[in-house]
Amino acid sequence: MNELWIAVLGASALCFILKLLGYSLPESFLSNPRLQRINVLVPVVLLSALVASQTFTKESQVVIDHRVVGVLVAALALKLRVSFPFMMIVAAISSATVYNLV
Repeated sequence: MNELWIAVLGASALCFILKLLGYSLPESFLSNPRLQRINVLVPVVLLSALVASQTFTKESQVVIDHRVVGVLVAALALKLRVSFPFMMIVAAISSATVYNLV
């Protein structure tokens, strides 16, 4: 067994223990309004971090390329409240156009 398998098994055990501890928390702790507000924001933060890391990095280096244009056009389209499929099409077309021009 090499170090990778030890790390995978250790991380799996840690995740299982954390999940088990989560079930043993009292209801009063989970119904705390502050904790519920934080739990609502966690998916937004994780998705924003994923979009930022996928947009501005390539092979562990920070880059500015055609993907930035696509994300900016998508953000503008969402700000203008266009439909999601139309936003995806416009962002893809703008990103592809910049990719082919540069």
